[in-house]
Amino acid sequence: MTEPSAATGQPVEYDLSDGVATLTLNRPEAMNSLDVATKLALAESVARAADDPAVRCVVLTGAGRAFCVGQDLKEHVGLLRDGPSEELFATVPEHYNPIVTTLATMPKPVLAAVNGVAAGAGASLAFACDLRVLASSAGFNLAFSGIALSCDTGSSWSLPRLVGPAKALELLYLPRTVGAEEALDLGLASTVVPDEELAGHVRALARRLADGPTVAYGAIRRSVRHSAGHDLEASLAFEAEMMALTGATEDHRNAVDAFLAKQRPRFQGR
Repeated sequence: MTEPSAATGQPVEYDLSDGVATLTLNRPEAMNSLDVATKLALAESVARAADDPAVRCVVLTGAGRAFCVGQDLKEHVGLLRDGPSEELFATVPEHYNPIVTTLATMPKPVLAAVNGVAAGAGASLAFACDLRVLASSAGFNLAFSGIALSCDTGSSWSLPRLVGPAKALELLYLPRTVGAEEALDLGLASTVVPDEELAGHVRALARRLADGPTVAYGAIRRSVRHSAGHDLEASLAFEAEMMALTGATEDHRNAVDAFLAKQRPRFQGR
């Protein structure tokens, strides 16, 4: 993982190093709020990471003091002043939905390195990731109802699965900043680390996942998501499909050989 920076001037920085693709939202002066240019760049970046077989783990983070504060309201208000229009809320199906779908369904692990506040759609993006590592100064705010809007970017799906329906409604009805330690207690955070240790901790975790059995991780990801909308019988049948898929991989055969030889397996991601 590279240190978040604003060096390139691009709204989303894309760095691929040893199988880890780090996507950095790069509008620190605007707390990484999501204008159209940033949403287009993020959609392109997540699709690129999902489709590239060289990418075996994805990290999403932000430059500066925020992870992402959601929709760029300065851009939004310009459209709002012109009156309600298709363009005003077309951003949900055109931008947010494809981005979060790709984040949540790509067949490889996805980590959120939450370096600061994650609000609105920014929180939803983090919730779409498999694991969320928070800096101790970071927090989440489901800010939608505070500006009289419904929730988006998948939070109606992901948030109840993380904290339960009742707590999800509370956080959406009564938005407030949930600090890192409370987020950990609620299940919104996987790990909380001191601010200065965030980059190193995420780098080590991403390295471990990138060195792991990528096809197996993708199958596990698909199985957990599939079971959320299916009964036991269908979930068992899908598990059998995924077991057949992973059982045919080079990684499985090599891992079994390594186990019998009492050696540590080395995974190639295929």
